[in-house]
Amino acid sequence: MAEGGIQSAMSQTETVPGQRSLHSRHSQNHVERVSFEICTIMTRLGYSEEIRRWRVEKYKEQDRLVNARFSDKSFITAGSKAEGLTCFFESDMDILYVMEGVLCVEAGFNLHTIPGDIGVFRMDTRVYPGHCRLLQERRGHTHSNRIHNCLCDNGYGDILLSSSLFLDEYSESSADSYKVFHEREGPSTPWTADGVLHVDRVLALRCQCPSILQRWAARPRHWPSPDTVQKVVSFGAFVTPVGFKESETKHMEWRTCLNTGESELVNNLNGTQAQVYVMLKTILKDVLRPCKKEVTSYVIKNILLWQAESNSQDEFDTRSFFHWLHAGLRELKTAIATQQLSYNMIPERNLMAGSDLQDQQKSQWLTDITNMMAEGPRVILRLPKIRKAVVASPEPMLWFSKKRMELEMLFVEFWNRRTYSLSEDLVPDEYDDIQHEISRRMRKLMVEVAQRMHVEGCAVYDLWAIQKRMLM
Repeated sequence: MAEGGIQSAMSQTETVPGQRSLHSRHSQNHVERVSFEICTIMTRLGYSEEIRRWRVEKYKEQDRLVNARFSDKSFITAGSKAEGLTCFFESDMDILYVMEGVLCVEAGFNLHTIPGDIGVFRMDTRVYPGHCRLLQERRGHTHSNRIHNCLCDNGYGDILLSSSLFLDEYSESSADSYKVFHEREGPSTPWTADGVLHVDRVLALRCQCPSILQRWAARPRHWPSPDTVQKVVSFGAFVTPVGFKESETKHMEWRTCLNTGESELVNNLNGTQAQVYVMLKTILKDVLRPCKKEVTSYVIKNILLWQAESNSQDEFDTRSFFHWLHAGLRELKTAIATQQLSYNMIPERNLMAGSDLQDQQKSQWLTDITNMMAEGPRVILRLPKIRKAVVASPEPMLWFSKKRMELEMLFVEFWNRRTYSLSEDLVPDEYDDIQHEISRRMRKLMVEVAQRMHVEGCAVYDLWAIQKRMLM
């Protein structure tokens, strides 16, 4: 891309409102060209199909390595890391901490098909859609004493598993030299490691709810393929210890989640859809900037899932990027205005319910989104990371992009190798030659970047600061 080429294309759309430009063939060609060039920039920023697929496989590998060491719990990477859409330090790492030996099932599920040593809870779904209460059907062996501490009698002969007591019983709070724990957020116990790695750890129980999944699978749709639909169904579901925010009995309620299925769906988005998803999340973070999670990236994800399901995949390509970004902004505006957005997996659940969005903030966001939609392609210049990439000279940007991707690959390989080399006491093997070779190459890369920055007038001496910055 010639330096300033995309800026020139932007300037030609500056005075043409986004909606009216669609009626002009000349303006339409402009938008398509800018769409293609922005997709190229996003690829260089680390959002290519190749790196996305690689990340997905490496985090799956990390999960397998960790889970090989435990029998009473499983760790499942979720969110943007499982979707391959963020670099290592770019966003929080979402981890499902699944308690094994306990299973939640729908009413009518045949308990005789479940091994006798597994504790079983029946789901009472007569609460807010997508939530349930858990009634004990059978006590298991694993976690039995701790689970017992979370049980309550409802006064009608039923024993219920309290979500709030469960959180208290299992929430991690032990002090570590490298961990800083933060205030609990819903079902999440957030903490920060070494000041840079932010982790959201969410407790969960496995759940068998075939009726929910079959209703989702039976919908007419353009996407995904029937094979992918059945794969999503096969993953099952989880319940997490959080009730509906406005419920009087929320301390006894659990939320049904389909994290692994959702990750599979996002991983089946094509490159343009994934980049639209990233751009909308960036707009939410950098422009709207919610303070109390009034609107979350989960809302953005569901907008993209509905968008993909309702349209032919052939319509999503690099030249239609801004068309779909505009459509996503329109859906976000509608969700905020109406306070209504159906959860893709369980449409009866409204993701905007209980959002605590105040009238003044709502009005401001609607104005902001309206203005962004009118700006057309120039809306991306509101985003610092994208704006810097647009104005950057192509050669140094491409050089840095290659170094950044190599560093990320080395870092994640080192992380997985370190997990693989753990002893039974979870002590890493400090004499592993492969780890040392990876560390040597990472250091060489960071020295090369430091030298280049020095030549261009930036004095940087802290290699750790360079590594952190490159992986964000």
